[in-house]
Amino acid sequence: MPAETGFPQADVADDFQRARRREVLSRLAHRLRREPDDVNLILPFDDVIAALGRRGERPLGLQTIKLDTVVGTVDSRRDFDRHFRPTSSRVRERHHRVSIAMATGQQTIDAYVTEVHTVVPASGIRSHADLLMKGHERMFRSRVPLPEQAYARISFADPWGYAELGEAVEAWGFRYLQHARRFLGREEIARLWFAEEYLPVVRMLRAADLIGSGTEAEAYQQVARERYRLMRTHEWNDEVIERLRREIR
Repeated sequence: MPAETGFPQADVADDFQRARRREVLSRLAHRLRREPDDVNLILPFDDVIAALGRRGERPLGLQTIKLDTVVGTVDSRRDFDRHFRPTSSRVRERHHRVSIAMATGQQTIDAYVTEVHTVVPASGIRSHADLLMKGHERMFRSRVPLPEQAYARISFADPWGYAELGEAVEAWGFRYLQHARRFLGREEIARLWFAEEYLPVVRMLRAADLIGSGTEAEAYQQVARERYRLMRTHEWNDEVIERLRREIR
């Protein structure tokens, strides 16, 4: 850590310049590695909550926070990168306290903490692109209400997969209502789809070695799409699976 001059204003200015240089070098390294441009951008709190969906919150009081766990800010402007290094000189006069703490080598900071409960878990967010995935997952959960353990089995690499599956479940529910000739709520339809359609089909796909290298939800989506295209039926049986095996391979 560089020696201090004994003049606080000069030391803060030096810290700011060092942090700016680190940010520029980091941005250059990301470009040379051809990483997505938004990987190193700070995540605004409002954008994250909009993607995840707010359920509620509770204050936890004053706590000591590890600085390497701080990845976002309530400030919507992009004046800092993910490591709170300034991205321009315009914030020189209002240098963020987290940014100063990081620049001076601190490991922790004291802050008043509010725990926010969200519809979709906040895990796995590295960039703004991940917020798109979380937003589609949140909308799928609103259309297909299931227990958390069921959601844990449904994942896609492409965020549009959630939208496509949501439509497929609603179509399945419409056909089920026509057959049952009675009204069922969204939660009951989702539960029946998962128990009577998704799980049995996934078991058959595993037995037929048709899961592939993706997720089981992606495999289900692919064969459900192919099944209807080839046979115009929503029924499942061994003959259907065998024909799908030949067609897909």
